Formats: sequence, structure tokens, C-alpha cells
Amino acid sequence: MSSLRVYSIDGIVPVVDPSAYVHPSAVLIGDVIVGPGCYVGPCASLRGDFGRLILEAGANLQDTCVMHGFPGTDTVVEENGHIGHGAVLHCCRVGRNALVGMNAVVMDKAEVGEASIVAAMAFIKAGTLVPPQSLVAGIPARVVRALTEQEIAWKTEGTVLYQHLARRSLATMTETEALTEVEAGRKRIDLPDIKPLIEAKAEWAEAAGDIPDE
Repeated sequence: MSSLRVYSIDGIVPVVDPSAYVHPSAVLIGDVIVGPGCYVGPCASLRGDFGRLILEAGANLQDTCVMHGFPGTDTVVEENGHIGHGAVLHCCRVGRNALVGMNAVVMDKAEVGEASIVAAMAFIKAGTLVPPQSLVAGIPARVVRALTEQEIAWKTEGTVLYQHLARRSLATMTETEALTEVEAGRKRIDLPDIKPLIEAKAEWAEAAGDIPDE
């Protein structure tokens, strides 16, 4: 953990559980608590220089995400929360097993309900309360519909993959030099076959004899 970019401020030091993985390019400042089994991706910024930032067990905060909050507040990603590439969380709460999509913004005092999905690029206005198991999208974001059990299971499966990534990264990720050419018989990373949601929905619809939504 000595290689991490971790900074104390006013005598308050970030906390990182030994079972969590934090990429060395991520920055943790002050009142930050990263729980067991979490994954924090490259270039994420967790600025606990005003309020407290909490990643509960099994949550992930992916590359270039930002977390910050006002003084005296907690910005929280609850257990198994999933924060996609480039998202911004400010003084808000993301519920258990919820997903915030790529480049979405969740503003002050907003709450994303348990097992909900915030679509990529969505803007959750200050004070918004997203009901559990809802799909929200747009600028400003609005509830589109309730999620299906299949969609929630798909989200959960993706989060498990990131929990596995935390363990893989702790065990095998090392800084190295790039090769200058592709080696013969170059292998692929061997992982479970998890499909993008658009492909998964098409398969579900085909199995049910329906035409998938656009």
C-alpha cells in the first residue's frame, strides 16, 4: 500500500481495507474510507478534504470517477454499489447494489435507491430520490420504468466481476514495460462471458419470443 497516492489533511488519514484494491494513480485525500473487497480504478479522485467519503464492502469506483462532498456530510456508495467510468458523486448516497452509469452526475442530497440503475450521462438533480429498482435516464434524470429481475441480476453479475478484479489486481497486477510487438500466440484474458446489456436483452427477448426494446 506504500505506493498509493494517499494524503492526510488536518491530521485525518484515508482508510483502505487490506482486501480492497486501489490503483496507484488514484488519489485519496483525508476523510476517505474504502471498505473490504472494493475496487478503485485508475485516476479516480476521492477528495475527503471537506466531507467524509465512504465506499462500503464490495463497491467499485471506476477510472476517472470523482467523489466529493460538503463539510459535515457523508458521500456514500453502499454495499455492492457500482460506479461507472467517469461518474461524479457529490454529497449524495448510492444505495446497495445500485449502478451509476458512465459519466453520470449525482448531485447534493440525492439518493439512488437500492438496485436501481442510473443511465450513462444522466444528471441526477440535487435532492432527487430515486426509487429502488428503477431505471433513470436523461438531463435532468427521470424514472423511465421499473427494472426487471433479469436486469438487476445482470447488474449484480457485473459487480461480482469487479470484485473479482480487485482480487486479481492485488494478486497479479504489476507495473511493467510495454512490448514492442505482438508476440506469437498472444493469449486473451480468460473471464466469465458477461455480455453488454444490449446483447443480454436481445438474448432474453429471443428466448421469450419477443422483439427487444431499442
